[in-house]
Amino acid sequence: MRIIVPIKQVPETSKVKMDPETGTMLRKGLASIVNPLDLYAIEAALRLREKHGGTVTAISMGPPNAMFALREAIALGADDAVLLSDRTFAGADTWATSYTLSKAIEKIGEFDLILCGERATDGDTGQVGPGIAAWLDIPMSTYVSKIREVEGSRLRFERMVEEGIEVLSTPMPALLTVIKEVSPPRMPTLQQKLHSLQAEIPIWGPDDLATEPENLGLKGSPTRVVKIEQPKVTRKAEMVYATKVDEAGPAARKVVDFLKERGIL
Repeated sequence: MRIIVPIKQVPETSKVKMDPETGTMLRKGLASIVNPLDLYAIEAALRLREKHGGTVTAISMGPPNAMFALREAIALGADDAVLLSDRTFAGADTWATSYTLSKAIEKIGEFDLILCGERATDGDTGQVGPGIAAWLDIPMSTYVSKIREVEGSRLRFERMVEEGIEVLSTPMPALLTVIKEVSPPRMPTLQQKLHSLQAEIPIWGPDDLATEPENLGLKGSPTRVVKIEQPKVTRKAEMVYATKVDEAGPAARKVVDFLKERGIL
């Protein structure tokens, strides 16, 4: 099987900052990691390769330092990787990102399966995977919790929904977005880490892809963040403190009186 896994390098969630002028994320100076949910997609791909043979290719779009995420994917077991990096790609929303990734996948060539993480922890939209499938015009399914088996040119899998579990089958090539239940990620070995440092990872820009310039980056993004504001607390409140034992009773009575006045108690 030829499996492609789009991954993303994201900043640590607690340190995310936005540019109030452009509405895009400020990544400079932030420690970055592989999107945690993409690790489950990599693991699912590796298990399919171990069972059915083939190759696993990781692909990512981002600044030059996104190379570290791709090297981690290789350290985990991916056979090769491709980085899409150019200023033209900067500021892309999910539409432009999925478009660019789909064009890179077309350049890679024939494939059987694309596996994506459920969503990225920075944007949290879950739209890029389905967007790639739409651009490539292939079947797709989301929230996949288990890949059961490959039957010829079809794939059987389980999908988690509110009512329980769906068991579905799809022809390949196809795209699946997976959730944590699909498979716990493995840890890379020292030998694999050393191998990843020596791996040659090509960098593709717009000239390497059959793209239309009006669909790339911020220019090709139909959605924009037009305004960023910090939330303001407009309600007036009385703070009740009980720092000593003898203050606990009066503080509790204040809370009870407050609730009674509003008909809660």
